[in-house]
This record gives sequence, structure tokens and C-alpha cells, in this order.
Amino acid sequence: MLNGIHFLLTYTCNYECDHCFLYCSPNSKGTFTIAQIKKVLDEATKIETVSSIYFEGGEPFLYYPLMLEGAKLANERGFKVGLVTNSYWATCKEDAELWLKPISKLEISDFSISDDLFHFEEITENLSKYARIAAEELNLPISSITIDKPEVEVEMDKNKEKGKPVIGGGAMFRGRAVETLTKGLPLRPWEEMRECPYEDLEGLGRIHVDPFGNAQICQGLSIGNFWKTPLSTLIKDYTPKAHPICGPLIKGGPAQLVKIYNIDHEDNYVDECHCCYLARKALIDQFPEYLGPKQIYGLE
Repeated sequence: MLNGIHFLLTYTCNYECDHCFLYCSPNSKGTFTIAQIKKVLDEATKIETVSSIYFEGGEPFLYYPLMLEGAKLANERGFKVGLVTNSYWATCKEDAELWLKPISKLEISDFSISDDLFHFEEITENLSKYARIAAEELNLPISSITIDKPEVEVEMDKNKEKGKPVIGGGAMFRGRAVETLTKGLPLRPWEEMRECPYEDLEGLGRIHVDPFGNAQICQGLSIGNFWKTPLSTLIKDYTPKAHPICGPLIKGGPAQLVKIYNIDHEDNYVDECHCCYLARKALIDQFPEYLGPKQIYGLE
């Protein structure tokens, strides 16, 4: 059941993090207009199960007036609103308060702050602490997004002398992470990738909408284009097992996607996301309506 719509307000970001599953950077293209935001919100009201609207990116604070107005419009339509930021703007506590005071006057249900070494490793001060202090003083509901660099740990098996290697850190092996974070990690045979462990491909739960019209159920995997077909219609008509990409994933995970389309593949991958992302990348020209934009796959 779809309950959340997440605006990828812009693909542009002032950072170019190794773990970014959207391949965002200062050169990334695509930002919503206020007219487009209104159209999506109007469609969201037609989907009776939707209760929350998020604004994220990229970095949504790069388009602060647009983000603020979008959040206000979502509130007016009765939606809970969440915001996600890397806190680049919180250069000190006083400045952070200036940015957050207008936001504090809205009904914000979640204010998510990225706080990890991917964002602040090369910066003397961790700017997220100023954002957190200011948000707390303004009574904004704070949550943290912390993703560490992948580390190999050993999960002990009580029935065996040795455990199996487990990759910790929380990074998803999609987007830029496939190029920058997979080296040296333990691999598994591609035939073992028989499920999608993270996304609800049938019930949806939440979708990400981008400025190009992609209604994404996973980064780079769409159920259609809502500039061509209204979003409420896309959701109503979505038939998971008939979808050319989701159907095989539901039946047998990334391994099934590789088999059914006879995709050239490696023998081993870090995990299901790693295998699925590269399989989808190989199919992007065959299914442009459902896979894209190309910049998420590092192709533009």
C-alpha cells in the first residue's frame, strides 16, 4: 500500500559522495518547478493511502525557496512532511537557526540529517551538529542518516567453528557505490541472488518522484512516467508481476532478471543490489520507460 511520496527535488548536490545511490554531484541535472510540484501533490491527494510527503535530493536545501513552498503546499493538502539534508548550510549555530526558523513554522514530522564520514570526512567541523542543535531548539523532530564505509565482519555460526563474512556499514551497492565501494569486499555467486531484500516491489510502500517524471520504486527503477500518465493512474494500474523488470525480480530476484534477458554477467557480486543494478544498467536502452534516468547509472 503506497503511503509515502518522496520528491527528488533536485539531482544536484554540493557533494559527490562515494556511497550515493543516485550518482548525485554538482553537475547532476534535473530540478522540479513549483508548477510540477503542485501537479504531483494534486495527484497525491487522489491516492487515498498517501499520508506523507518528503523532500530530498540531491540536496533540497540548494533550492530552499522551492523546498519551503513545496512543504507548505503539502501541509495545506493535509500531508505530513519530511525533509532530508546534508546540512551544508549550517556553518554555525546562529546561521543554522536562520535557515530553520521558516521551516519550524510548518508542520514537519521528520527532519533527517546526514551525519557520517561520507559527508564530513574532509571538513574540520561536522556541520550536522549545528543543524541538530538549532533543530532541537526549534522543536523540529530530528532523525539521523548515518552510513559508514563498508567493513567486513564475521557473523558467527553456533554450529560451525567459523562464521560467514558479513558486510556492515549500511551502504547500498547501487549508483556510485558500485564504482567506488565494492573493491575488496567478499563476493557471492550470482545464482544466489534470488530475491530483492530491500524494496517492496508489490505493495510499494513509498515511491520517489523525479523532475523527469520517473516514479521510482527503487533508485533507477520506475513504474512509468507520470508526466505522460497521471501518477494516480500509474499507481492504480500498476501490475507488479507484469512489469518487465519487477516481474522477474519478484519471481526470482536479480538472478532471474539475468536469466530471462540473457544478460552478460560476472560470476560473483557483493550482494543482490550489486547484481541487480548492473543487470538493469545493461537493459537501460531496452526499457527506457522503466529504467533511468541514465545519470543514475553513471551514463551521463
